[in-house]
Amino acid sequence: MNYRRINAGLFAAVCVLVLSAFARSDDDPVNRIISQLNKWLSANPQEKVYLQLDRPYYAIGDDIWFKAYITVGSSHQLSAISGVLTVELINAQDSVKENIKLPVINGLTWGDLQLPDTLREGNYRVRAYTNWMRNAGPDYFFDQALTISNAITNDVFTQTTFSYGPAGAKQQVNAVINYANIDGAPYTGKQVSYQVRLGDKNIAEGKSETDDKGNLHLEFTNPDPVTLTSGRIITWLKLPNGKKAEKTLLIQAASTNTDLQFFPEGGTLVNGNESKVAFKATGADGLGVHIKGVVTDEANNQVATFSSSHLGMGLFSLKPESGKTYSAKVTYSDGSEKTVALPAATNEGYSLIIDNSDPDILHVKILPGPDVSASARPNDVLSLVAQSGGTVFYAGKSKPGSKFFTADMAKSKFPTGIVQFTLFSATGEPLNERLAFIQNHDQLKLETITDQQAYTTRQKVRINLQARDKDGKPAQGSFSVAVTDETKVPADENKASGILSSLLLTSDLKGYVEQPGYYFHDENDETRSNLDVLMLTQGYRRFEWKKVLDDTYPPAAFAPEKTLEISGHLKNLLGKPAANGKVTLFSSQGGIFMIDTVSDSKGNFVFKNLIFKDSVKFLVQARTAKNGKNIQVDIEGVQPAPAAGFKNAPDFLVNLDNGRSPFLLNSKAQYNNGVKYGIVNRSIQLKEVVVKDTRIEPIKNSSNLNGPGNADQVLRAEDNIFSGCGDITDCLQGRIAGIIFRNDTPFLMRSLHRPMQIVLDGLYVDGIVLTSVNPGDVASVEVLRSIEYTSMYGGRGDAGVLIVTTKTGKADYSYQRYAPGVVNYMPKGYAKVREFYSPQYDNPRTNAQLPDLRSTIYWNPHVGTDKDGQASFEYFNADGKGNYRVVIEGIDGKGELGRKVFRYKVE
Repeated sequence: MNYRRINAGLFAAVCVLVLSAFARSDDDPVNRIISQLNKWLSANPQEKVYLQLDRPYYAIGDDIWFKAYITVGSSHQLSAISGVLTVELINAQDSVKENIKLPVINGLTWGDLQLPDTLREGNYRVRAYTNWMRNAGPDYFFDQALTISNAITNDVFTQTTFSYGPAGAKQQVNAVINYANIDGAPYTGKQVSYQVRLGDKNIAEGKSETDDKGNLHLEFTNPDPVTLTSGRIITWLKLPNGKKAEKTLLIQAASTNTDLQFFPEGGTLVNGNESKVAFKATGADGLGVHIKGVVTDEANNQVATFSSSHLGMGLFSLKPESGKTYSAKVTYSDGSEKTVALPAATNEGYSLIIDNSDPDILHVKILPGPDVSASARPNDVLSLVAQSGGTVFYAGKSKPGSKFFTADMAKSKFPTGIVQFTLFSATGEPLNERLAFIQNHDQLKLETITDQQAYTTRQKVRINLQARDKDGKPAQGSFSVAVTDETKVPADENKASGILSSLLLTSDLKGYVEQPGYYFHDENDETRSNLDVLMLTQGYRRFEWKKVLDDTYPPAAFAPEKTLEISGHLKNLLGKPAANGKVTLFSSQGGIFMIDTVSDSKGNFVFKNLIFKDSVKFLVQARTAKNGKNIQVDIEGVQPAPAAGFKNAPDFLVNLDNGRSPFLLNSKAQYNNGVKYGIVNRSIQLKEVVVKDTRIEPIKNSSNLNGPGNADQVLRAEDNIFSGCGDITDCLQGRIAGIIFRNDTPFLMRSLHRPMQIVLDGLYVDGIVLTSVNPGDVASVEVLRSIEYTSMYGGRGDAGVLIVTTKTGKADYSYQRYAPGVVNYMPKGYAKVREFYSPQYDNPRTNAQLPDLRSTIYWNPHVGTDKDGQASFEYFNADGKGNYRVVIEGIDGKGELGRKVFRYKVE
């Protein structure tokens, strides 16, 4: 790949800079470390993906609009590795509800996920990844939690609070569930059935009644608070019309258990060395909880105090002494106390201490333990390597025999983002690790100019964008813009995921990061200090040093998808590879398409560089090298990544509708107006229709454009027509009036110069394919002779149409084998990219009488600045008054990132 060659050249230049002060030798551990890391990076360039969504939460019937930025390496340049992106909508039960593929051009793509009104409300996640990213694992996918509410048919809205009490070794859980309608009026005196499930266990069930405030009080006991930490409550509230409203309520924390971990800086507490000890306290729901306490030695002497500073995280300094042990007496927010032992200190090893408080300089200090000098050899050296994204930006060594190491590093030598510092022994063994976040303020500077400060409803807004790089020069780049009505869709900037927090922070960390936006949207001394604490409590797991140094990293299991392709292999009836077999790929949707290839010596074949939309059906036909039919075709599709394992699960909400009444009311009004004016389609709320009549069972899965069974003649399998025949043409010969078969091809007797069109499970095929179908697999044959039926097929139907439907032929299948040598296949194609609708009120053809209740006012995924760094866009406001929030994100050709959030008032 071109990328690998470019990256290797850049890497070599970096190595010359950082190693120029050192003598070169093959056994130099620093050279070996850098060489091995370079080798790993060359084989495993690291892709990342970020999706800007138009807003943070949605309702059924909405669209999730997004733009994807796929980058590679520490410089975040747009990736040329992958040409296909998978985007999925996954529910809280890890079931994929939507899956689309999009073509990636120069590291960019965009699209939308439609939320049908048949979707259930609840917690969902949007996940995006390339096939190449699967080698790094799902922890590095873009994976963002969001809620989807139902304001259209939902009559019941809930708010749930939990409290806890002791029950011996068990945990008493008290839940108060409030039931109300969309206007906030409580459902009082209503019967409710309920079921409580923790993990896969049914803990409690029963019936109760809401009180005069619409509250339902539930009490249940968690028998195993250690392992049963979360679950759900399913309730059925009986409505006045006699129907029951089902609500599934998330139990994020089924106990008060708190997980407390201590993280000595550099990984080890060393006696005699004062260093920082970070800590992180999380509740059973995975969110940080406030704690405070004191540190004492074994004689109960207080040596330090601590208190969490942000989301359960904090730090304290400790200088342990030989022969002593230390513990923390912790006080939790509910007043309870617990004593927790600190990690044991050692006389061996080193302390890796980094001071990241200076805005320009990083101060690094290496201190040995008291027993290190006695065991070390006089010529031993320590090596310190700092890398980001697999590229080394610093490598230094101590003087021979010296056990101390200090260095002052200019932060400008590092890229903005996470840098991993690793201390190596003289033999190249990793000893200590420390992460540091470098902020060089080298992001794009985005300036916006509006034509006025405040606007009226439905007024045109024009925004001019000026992008400049870190040096103040114009930046040419690609950007996306989302404008939302904040009175309907308020946003929490601390929780919001942005291009900076995603590509610079969370994409390089394996664990969950709570409120990533906090560290970027209002940067100050406090946020920088808390970000350094986060670095002390998180692990960097892009690679493992031991595997890199030992050359034991497994080869990549997933190849980059450049384009869509269909591949497989051929086997003879004995299961052996069929070499040099002829393989033909057919499709008749959107025009006739046919392409041939030949299998290799192992029977493998592939059709590359395909472009097709989703839901296109293909037929794959194979023959042996000698044109024989006795051959088996196996298709090898690209399978989606498993959906289980969501590292950001703590972001799922217990109360879906909390504080969202304006959004829900607007969503319902918008939907009702859409139905009233005929601009949305409904697929729910259909009344039951009872048909009392005798009828012939319709032909299941028929692709007849006139409708199943609407034909001049219909032959069905239940009439035993398709049994006892060598092939299907033998079964049909003489049974269909006015038709004869010549060389397995049907002809109308009035049109012997042109064969009939054969449609097999929706695919337009020829007679050769038809003879490959096992007669026992045929469900029906529909014959279209008269113009009444053939006219639906245009010119293709002039000579008649023969519609063959198999017993398994259906629209939702992806892979079906008719007979040896013939496979019907419907792979995942590219999703249709739609355009966001924004009314143009200066156009007299726009229906100005239609209420404009948009919550997403404007979405544009392709705003490009020119060589002068300038771009502009315009749109019209909706009917909503208040603050409108504008979010602009993007990237330039050098990989510099930009994010701008501002607001304006609509009166």
